[in-house]
Amino acid sequence: MKTIDELLAEGVAGKRVFVRADLNVPLDGTTITDDGRIRAVRPTIAALAEAGARVVVASHLGRPKGTPDPAFSLAPAGARLGELLGTEVAFATDTVGESARATVAGLTDGQVAVIENLRFNPGETSKDDAERGAFADQLAELADVYVGDGFGAVHRKHASVYDLPARLPHAAGGLIATEVGVLKKLTEDVARPYAVVLGGAKVSDKLGVIDHLLEKADRILIGGGMAYTFLKAKGHEVGISLLQEDQVPAVQGYLKRAEELGVEFVLPVDVLVAGEFPDLKTKAPAHPTTVAADAIPADQEGLDIGPETRKLYADKLADAATVFWNGPMGVFEHPDYAEGTKAVAQALVDSEAFSVVGGGDSAAAVRILGFDENAFGHISTGGGASLEYLEGKTLPGLAALED
Repeated sequence: MKTIDELLAEGVAGKRVFVRADLNVPLDGTTITDDGRIRAVRPTIAALAEAGARVVVASHLGRPKGTPDPAFSLAPAGARLGELLGTEVAFATDTVGESARATVAGLTDGQVAVIENLRFNPGETSKDDAERGAFADQLAELADVYVGDGFGAVHRKHASVYDLPARLPHAAGGLIATEVGVLKKLTEDVARPYAVVLGGAKVSDKLGVIDHLLEKADRILIGGGMAYTFLKAKGHEVGISLLQEDQVPAVQGYLKRAEELGVEFVLPVDVLVAGEFPDLKTKAPAHPTTVAADAIPADQEGLDIGPETRKLYADKLADAATVFWNGPMGVFEHPDYAEGTKAVAQALVDSEAFSVVGGGDSAAAVRILGFDENAFGHISTGGGASLEYLEGKTLPGLAALED
C-alpha cells in the first residue's frame, strides 16, 4: 500500500488529487456539532495543498436516498474545512455535473475544493457493479491521482471507496495509515491485560466483534442498551429497557464460551432507570432511580449504568495495558444519564493503558463531555470500520488501496 509520504516524494504539484475523506459530521441544521472527522483529515489535505496539488475533496454525509437533499449538503463541512486550513475552499454544488467540472477546472496549484455529497448520486452506493463503476468513471475524470483517507467509510463497497482507486494511481492518506497502525496494536502482539468495553444500543451490531475478541481479550465490559439483552440472557427482568429478544440465545452462547475460555465478562450490577425516555432537546431533569441490575421494575427502562457499576468498571480498567472502547454506557446526551460514559472515559484517562476510543458515539461523547482528546491513545474516526477490522473482515476500501 503506497503511503502519502511516497506520493508526495514523487511530486504532486499541478496534479488533481482526489481525496476520499470522511466529512460525515453530525449537524444541527447547518451547524456542525462535532468537527472531529474534519480535523482528522486536515493534515492530509494540507500536506497535498502545500505540495502544490489541486485537491478535490469528496465525502458522504448521512443517508440521502440517492438524490440531492439540502439537509445532507456538505456545504457546512466545506466551510469548516476552509476555516481549519486557513484558506478559502471552493464548493461544487453537485458531484460529477457542471458545477463539479467547472470548480475543479478552476483550481490552481495548492487550492482545495469540496464536491457535494457523493450519496446524492445513486451510483455511489449501488449494489450493481456496472452502475457503481459508471459513477466511478465520472469521478475519475475529475482527478489524476486518488488518495483514500476516509477511514470511516472503508468498510463500504462504494464507488468512491472501492471502484475509483482501481481507475487512478492511488495511495493511502495519513489518517488511514494511523488508523490501521492502531488497530494492528489491538490484534497483533497485544499488551496485556487487554480489556474491551462495548456499549451502544444494539447487541446485534457487536456480535461479530464479540465472537472475534473472545479469542483475544482478557475481559469484556458491557454497557449501554445492549447490556439489557445480556441481563435478560442471565435470566433477569429488564422491564421496558431496550431488548433484542431474538439475540438472547446467541448472547447465552457467548457467555458460556467466555467462561470456557477464561475470558471475564463484566455486566452492570446496578442501573439508572426511569419510566420514560428523557427529552434530549430540552434536557429537562429526568429524576432517575438507581436499582440493582437484577431488580429492574417491569414498568421502568434502564438508561445508564449505576454508581456501583461505574466503580466496578473503573477497577476492571485500572490495571489494563490495552483498552478498546466502542459505545456509550447510557444516554450520554442527557446530563442525568451521562455519568456512566463519563466514568469509563475518566478510567481510561487515569489508566496507563494504550486506549483506543472506537469512533462513532464514543468519540463524540469524549468530546461532548469535555475530555482532552490527547489523554487517550487514539480516537478513531470510524466506528463501523473499526469493528469490522477487529472482526477480521476484509475492508473493501483498504483492499482497493493495496498495490
